[in-house]
This record gives sequence, structure tokens and C-alpha cells, in this order.
Amino acid sequence: MFESGPDPDVLIIGAGPAGAVAAKRFAEAGMSVVVLEQGDWPDYSKARADHPDFELTMGRYWSGNPNRRQAPADYPIDDQDSDITAIVYNAVGGGTVIYAAQWQRNMPSDFRVRTLDGVADDWPLTYEDLQPYYERVEADFGVSGLAGDPAFPPGKGPPLPPAPLARMGRRVAKARNELGWHWWPAPNAIATRAHGPLRACTQRATCLWGCVEGAKGSVDITHWPQNVRNGVRLLTGARVRRLETNGSGLVSGAVWVDRAGNEHFQKAGVTVLAANGIGTPRLLLLSSSSRSPNGLANSSGLVGKRLMLHPFSTVVGLFDEDLGSTHGLWGQHIHCLEFYETGASRGFVRGAKWGLQPTGGPLSMTRGYPWGEENAIWGTNFHRELRKRLGHSAMWGIIAEDLPEDRNRVLLDSVLKDADGIPAPKLIYRMSENSRRLLHFHLARAKESLQAAGAYEVVVAPLIRETGWHILGTCKMGADRSTSVVDAWGHCHDVSNLFLFDGSIWPTSSGMNPTATIAAMSLRCAEHLVEQRRNLKVPP
Repeated sequence: MFESGPDPDVLIIGAGPAGAVAAKRFAEAGMSVVVLEQGDWPDYSKARADHPDFELTMGRYWSGNPNRRQAPADYPIDDQDSDITAIVYNAVGGGTVIYAAQWQRNMPSDFRVRTLDGVADDWPLTYEDLQPYYERVEADFGVSGLAGDPAFPPGKGPPLPPAPLARMGRRVAKARNELGWHWWPAPNAIATRAHGPLRACTQRATCLWGCVEGAKGSVDITHWPQNVRNGVRLLTGARVRRLETNGSGLVSGAVWVDRAGNEHFQKAGVTVLAANGIGTPRLLLLSSSSRSPNGLANSSGLVGKRLMLHPFSTVVGLFDEDLGSTHGLWGQHIHCLEFYETGASRGFVRGAKWGLQPTGGPLSMTRGYPWGEENAIWGTNFHRELRKRLGHSAMWGIIAEDLPEDRNRVLLDSVLKDADGIPAPKLIYRMSENSRRLLHFHLARAKESLQAAGAYEVVVAPLIRETGWHILGTCKMGADRSTSVVDAWGHCHDVSNLFLFDGSIWPTSSGMNPTATIAAMSLRCAEHLVEQRRNLKVPP
């Protein structure tokens, strides 16, 4: 085993949004930082959005399913007992490399679901606690949008203007005005004009498959070049096998494996996990010891439990008018929060966010999703059916709030291992009856919305497995150490020099795309660690 260079003040595991935001704040405070990332820098030479073969090739490098992608940085995930397949991208930038960049703050109610609705748990902080951190990270991510959304409390809006609504957005927004339903120009971490390292978006609707313009706010562009210039040591191709602890129960560092299979040990005074809602509990479970036989920081028994994956579905409307829906942000043009809060008569609690999205190019019109296999267009009427869809369709994407349940969890697989012989994670997840009722209601309302906009046909897409972009809740945050893993600052109750900064610490999932809150939480937690660092007990 090799020693991996000087001991940093802070060791961060994971170079996605949580790790990037924290590393930036630590470096600004003059702290030495090492980051271990099992992936490499994204290779945008493989982004084909500006080539005719884009739709044929987009899934080769940019696929979100690691079980299908099988890149050197990936680890397998056993999802046989899960209704939803996890979408994970192991690279500098993490999930932001392939996210749609829909930038949604959580609503104030999302922090108080126990108080308001009698379910799950309240967060140990409020929207108001997080609001200044939302505003700060939005400047770094180049978020575009419009201040004044009546669904949210007043405050500073995004730093960049919203993208044009285009014909699709205007058509649907007009119908919502007539219905009296909420809509607003949607916030996206997509630059609408040059902003720092970001260039202006050219509206190709290819955001998930490698942004060739460099307009999307992924942290491999917005954070990591600056972090490296500021002295952060970023080690790529570094897969962490386990965290080591000393006789006092403090984390002394991490054992990691390089691509050649060589083991290294990186010491650190403080360790921060930012490896997502699967990678973080996996690493804690891998780091069991005689002192912590059920996994590190797991005296509560909650490490890996309460997995939330945001059930997702879409509704597509077909229109006589050409809506230009082959292009635009993907991303979202407008969002709807009309039915986000609990309605007492609906038969379920909580709600969902809708985002209006384009439907893509010619090849997308021929695929099973979102049209459904019963609407296959192959055959004698192929060209007529293709023309009906191409540019003439609009799609609501619906993100359902997922309530935490102990039965939904991440375990270590007893058989499956990654390329370095490390036990792979196993997901056990079943969609709840509350989520099913919630989705059924929202799909029906979205259908009404598109019909009101003039759609002559509406397709409610079948549920598909590969929608697990948002992996939350597996290391719950709370004030009581017997019922939570970390406190409100991501500080592990059991281990005084170990912190968790990613979406694993969420007590509830909200119905929002989570990156905005993951980034704001990471900044808030990092700032607190900076303030308290001299009071922390660290290894000698």
C-alpha cells in the first residue's frame, strides 16, 4: 500500500456537485484539500450534438445507466429488487455532466412535512436557513430564470435571464392562464448568455448527452478548473475501498485503488463523503470494524435505509401547430407547481413538480418512450405518423415526491462485486401506494393541461425503470442521534471528524430536482465546518 502525498486538512470523496461546492469553500478558507474521484474528466470530444448522427450515438458515452455503460470508473448496481434503476455518472462533475440542469429550489413546505401533513420527518432547518446559500450557488452555476415566482417566498432571483419560452412554452402557458393554474418561466442551470466559464446556450435540446457549447452548469466546468487553480488536489481514477479508523474511533483516512489495481492510503484530519445516495452508504457499510460492526457511523441502524428515488412519468400532447419542440432547453421551458402541496380530498399526501420539455429529433419520435409500444409508428404510415409528432408535440415531465420508508434501502450485495473486488451495492425499492395515487392524479391533470392548450391527442407514457436520477435519503439528517446519522450540518453523530454533504442526508425527498438543494446544503455545511474546524477532534 502506498502513501498518497501530504496530509490535507480535508479529504473529500466524490467530485460531483456536493464535493465541488465544498472543495471551493474550503480552498477559499485557506484549507488544504484532496479529492478522490473514481471517474475521469468528461471527454466532450465524444459529444455529438453538432453532428448528424447525434441521435444514433448519444447513448454510447452519455448513458446514465452504469450497468449498461460499464465504463472503467463504473461499479455495478444490483437493481433486481428495485422498481427504479439508478442513474449514476462516475466522473469529475458527477451527475451534473448528464443532468437536464432543471434548477429547482425546494419549497418551504418541503422542510416541514411532519408538521404540515403528519408524515415522515421535518428537516432540522428551514427554507429561510437555506435561502442565502441558494442565492450564492446559483451565481456559480450560471442559473437562468426569472425572479418573482409567486409559488416561492420573495428573494433574489437567478443571475441570468430565462431562456425564451418559444412557441411550445407560449402555447401551454396561455392555456394555463385560462385554467387559472400556476406556471412560471423555469429555472435552469443553463447559461442564456456568457457567464464566467459558461457560454450561451444555442438551444439544441441535447443537454443530457454532452453539452458541446459548454453552456450547462456542470461542475467539471463551473467549479473544478477554478478549484484546481486554487490548490485543490483532485485525484481521478481513485476508487475508495474503505475508510480507516484509529483506536479513538476517528477516521484516519481512506484506502483507495488506482486503475492499475494498486492500493493507496490517503490520510486526512477531516473526511467528507460526497458520493451520492448510493455511494455514501455503500462506503460506510464497507468501513465496518470491530468498533462499528454494522458499518461506520451506523449506531442508529439507518445507514442505507429510507432510499428515495422520485417516481417519474411524462404526458405528451400532439398539436396541429408546429411548436418547434425539436429544440430549446432540455432543461425545461416552464414549470408548474399548481398541485405541489397536499390536497385534503385527493387520497394521498404531498405533490409533484411539472416541467415542460421538448420531445427531440426524428429518431426520438420512433422510440417506445414516451409514446408507448401500442403507439409504434413503424409500417405503411410511418412518414405520416412521424410528421405528426416531429416538432408538433409538447411533453410534461412529472417528478413525484417520494416518502421515506425503512424497507427501501441500499445494501452490500453478497455476490456481485466491482472490478476491484469490492462488494457492489444492492437496491431494494418498491414504489409506495401514496406515490402511485399521486402520479395517477398528476398525470390526469397534465393531460387536462395539454388538452386545454389544444392538443388533439394526449399520450400518457408508461412508467419506465430508468428514471432514478435523484438518489436521496440513505443517511438521514436529524437532531436525535438514535434516529439519524448526521446533524443539520452533515456532521456524523458517531464520528467527530466525518461529514456527509450529499443528497443521502435528506430526511424527505421533496418533489423537486435536487441539485440546487444539494449544492446549497453543501455550501452551508462546508461553511459551518470552516467555522468550527478548530473545535474538531482530529487524528494526531
